[in-house]
Amino acid sequence: MSKIRLRFAPSPTGYLHIGGARTALFNWLLARKTGGTFILRIEDTDVARSTQESVDAILQGMEWLGLDWDEGPFYQSENFPLYKEKVQDLLAAGKAYRCYCSAEELEAKREKALAEGRKPKYDGTCRNLGGSDDGRPFVVRFKAPQYGVTSFIDLIKGPISFNNEELDDLIIQRSDGTPIYNFVVVVDDAIMGITTVIRGDDHINNTPRQILLYEALGYAVPTFAHVPMILGSDKTRLSKRHGATSVMAYRDMGLLPEAMINYLVRLGWSSGDEEIFSREELIEKFSIEAVGKSAGVFNPDKLLWLNAHYIKTGDTERLAGLLLPFLAERGIDPASGGPDLQAVVKTLQERAKTMLEMADGAVFYYTPELSYDEEAVAKQIKPETSSYLQSLTTALKAGPEFSHDGIESIFKEVCAGLGIKMGQIGPAVRIALSGGTVSPSIYEVMEVLGKEETCRRLERAIARFTAGQG
Repeated sequence: MSKIRLRFAPSPTGYLHIGGARTALFNWLLARKTGGTFILRIEDTDVARSTQESVDAILQGMEWLGLDWDEGPFYQSENFPLYKEKVQDLLAAGKAYRCYCSAEELEAKREKALAEGRKPKYDGTCRNLGGSDDGRPFVVRFKAPQYGVTSFIDLIKGPISFNNEELDDLIIQRSDGTPIYNFVVVVDDAIMGITTVIRGDDHINNTPRQILLYEALGYAVPTFAHVPMILGSDKTRLSKRHGATSVMAYRDMGLLPEAMINYLVRLGWSSGDEEIFSREELIEKFSIEAVGKSAGVFNPDKLLWLNAHYIKTGDTERLAGLLLPFLAERGIDPASGGPDLQAVVKTLQERAKTMLEMADGAVFYYTPELSYDEEAVAKQIKPETSSYLQSLTTALKAGPEFSHDGIESIFKEVCAGLGIKMGQIGPAVRIALSGGTVSPSIYEVMEVLGKEETCRRLERAIARFTAGQG
């Protein structure tokens, strides 16, 4: 039995969007599970709208997601001579014909059909004219069968049939000589040996036309699987009004590729009640037949929940590397000074939902001259606070062990000696160290900052709080 060959074939007229990424993922997973081949093809026959910038964005998105391809990327535009040759083959075999109807004539036919309650398909005026190119402008139409049924078994949706009388004579080449999508995709899939086509179910209506073209060209017809659309929360097709739809926008928002992969695969596919899968588990368990028939609803909160999980359980060294560009955007370079970045990451993993949040949470570690939250200062700093902080600073300097447990022990001793509770000094310490009242555990922060920097920040805060009360 020959190996399965699958392809992802985006159009380079924009970024890699969520729906396209999921289609690519399903193809990639099936190829990896079966030991098949995953091919990347760029469908750039729409010369006017295709851009190198879009090609780069698609490749970047695929690489970020880790969806490596075995062959390609191939570009449709490189195959124009082959498409023209195949059009000529169909003309020579009487399976296609030149149509000389003008745009105005076609529009008049369309309006007449609609007025008479008929489907506005081409009426076949030029279908049996015959003859050769006589210099007049023309398009080339495929001579579709007018009777019978075109059927196929969809791996997701089951048996699907179309009455041929509902299908019109499809244009396969424009008047300027450029080929049409439904024609070139058939030629490409055939010459690349594609055995299974997994794509969005917005292509279902194209499938019978493409099957007829496969047969007319003498090609083997692949198996089809049409994946349901992704909807927004209002159950309409996912679009910009629902938020970001670009895969790379989510990277820039601080999501991890493993979270996006895990989320996308669960938009339509399931394996019991399991929610979290490693890449290896997905490859092992995935099957296209287990993809649901109904549309998936995009839930940003669920995606963030998954991302938080992967941050919380992630490797600190890798997370530190991923954090660097986000810190750079904030003017911070940990290599130029400050605490160890991996140690900082460890204090933030539990609470950060995105790398963006983690970067925001890390800023205070690398900002020696903090600005204080004045509202918090007014609420938390009392006349006696400075003396409490001074006692703590003195004890910390004298303490033999500046570790989490050692710091906690010193706090307890100072509070006992002053006859106060942690709540009477803790908020002030947090403000002194981070500038506000939200940060990781005080003990963790102090351990990461180190004794010298911790005491320096406490003394700076004492001077500020004392001056403020004067």
